Amino acid sequence: MHVTALSGGVGGARFLRGLLAHIDRTPELHGSTVTVIGNTGDDITLFGLRVCPDLDTVLYTLGGGANEQQGWGRADDTYAVHGELTALGVPPAWFGLGDKDFGTHVARSLWLGQGFTLSEVTARLAARWGLPERGVTLLPMTDTPVETHVVLDEGEGPHAVHFQEWWVRLRATVPAERFVVVGMDRAAPAPGVLDAIRQADLVLLPPSNPVVSIGIVLGVPGIRDALRGTRAPVVGVSPLVSGRPVRGHADACLAAIGVESTAAAVAALYADFLDGWLVDDADAGSVDLPGVRVSARPLLMTDVEAAADIAGAALDLGRTAAVR
Repeated sequence: MHVTALSGGVGGARFLRGLLAHIDRTPELHGSTVTVIGNTGDDITLFGLRVCPDLDTVLYTLGGGANEQQGWGRADDTYAVHGELTALGVPPAWFGLGDKDFGTHVARSLWLGQGFTLSEVTARLAARWGLPERGVTLLPMTDTPVETHVVLDEGEGPHAVHFQEWWVRLRATVPAERFVVVGMDRAAPAPGVLDAIRQADLVLLPPSNPVVSIGIVLGVPGIRDALRGTRAPVVGVSPLVSGRPVRGHADACLAAIGVESTAAAVAALYADFLDGWLVDDADAGSVDLPGVRVSARPLLMTDVEAAADIAGAALDLGRTAAVR
């Protein structure tokens, strides 16, 4: 089986780790491959370095090097460089990068400066973390630099901040007026992205933020059309339980685009290509979309085994979902 997944950061990465665990424990799935199309909409340049938070979270999580408590960053990292930058008054102090993490961003920025594409750089980083040996290909959604900005109406009036500042420093407590993805008008799918969707046996939407993760990936010209046209069933996993995000601020993002914070409303965002929708037991019976098969089970990824069970349920749903 070849599975293609559209992924954001922590939730998507932990689901994907569960998917690999499910493949490992299921003999008939041995030899399966997974292509991950990662969100790059929350990329940012910090301290002169290009940082790709969602791609890095997938790399570290699948490579066994993530900080499990945070969900992002490197395990057992130190913060000497960040501390020195803060002492020197170099902003931003609110975005903490560990010393090991800095190594990733230095390498990425060096290679990008030498003319390599983000796809080529990501392949090098994926090799360092052993993803190819596990049958995983990680692709950025686009090689074009894009950044999500958030328009806020506070203090001096409407103004825009980078998504990371709204998410990390402000913790999404200031209501967003709207999201603007700078550079999306010039973006094209990275090499291999459309083929991965068209040639998949199953396409998965892990429980990632539907607005600023999956929604940004879907905004790349051609990707949504490829999902509509693929012969593979497309199955999504709800990022909400009883209307609340398991982590992060998906509810604040949904409010900004005028969408209710419910499993049904999120599924409706994907209704033009969705075949199956996996929801938590708490939301059973709440989703009724024509042509979409809905299944319910517990969706809390409390550990790798729980994530593997959820991924297995998504694969099962894919087998039963109607192929358009």
